[in-house]
Amino acid sequence: MSIPHSLVRAARHAVNTDPVLQDPAAWRSQKRPQLRRYEISALLANGNVSQTRQLAPALPLFEDAFCAFSRGSLVETENGPVAIEDILPGDRVNTTDGTSETVLWKGSTTLVPGRPGPTGRNLRLTRIMPDTFGMQRPMSYVLAGPSARLLNTPDHLRALVGGAQMLTPVQEFVDGMNVIETAPPTPVELFHICLPRHAAIRVGGLEFETYHPGANAVRMISHAMRSLYLNLFAHVDQLSDFGPIAFPRAGEGQINAMSA
Repeated sequence: MSIPHSLVRAARHAVNTDPVLQDPAAWRSQKRPQLRRYEISALLANGNVSQTRQLAPALPLFEDAFCAFSRGSLVETENGPVAIEDILPGDRVNTTDGTSETVLWKGSTTLVPGRPGPTGRNLRLTRIMPDTFGMQRPMSYVLAGPSARLLNTPDHLRALVGGAQMLTPVQEFVDGMNVIETAPPTPVELFHICLPRHAAIRVGGLEFETYHPGANAVRMISHAMRSLYLNLFAHVDQLSDFGPIAFPRAGEGQINAMSA
């Protein structure tokens, strides 16, 4: 499926500063954000599933919506474990609170973990070895993407939440033995999913969060970029439509307060 020219123009316009307002030579030498192709499947109001490809900036807010689970990761559903690449909008996955929810959206993209991202961001994967967090947790190794968060609190962050569980980036658990950072030199396909509400699901026997942009997203994005970002999600019209955050969330040296 081809990408509409209007979306390509909008993406390029969102990441490029107007050259008229700058010295032309300085603008030409400026390192500008690059674009990345994102694959999107969404459940429509009529029950159909749309599948599209879109170009959007290769910026953390956009990449985080697509880069949590590697191909082959097993998600617990009503019908048993299913590989993330075989999950479709409309399928029902089990949440850690004992309910099941319908998948409204699935996104994927391809990156090369051995190379820094266009913004210099570390895009390496995290390999979690079997039994790292207890018997069959995970059952076999899990390969998580750079935006994955575990519902678990490492020892060095427990003081922040009084020992309670919080959603923690997988990189915080790297110890060089049971949890290892890895950077394959070849392309890797990564995925993420949205449910009607933010929740934790079991992937390979571990509790990971479903996608949510975070409580601070509205302060991180311009109006033009926001429109481009929301265009990736057929089930939301504004950032507040993602709903409240289900658990305290750690990230970038702070904890996002749970939304009301």
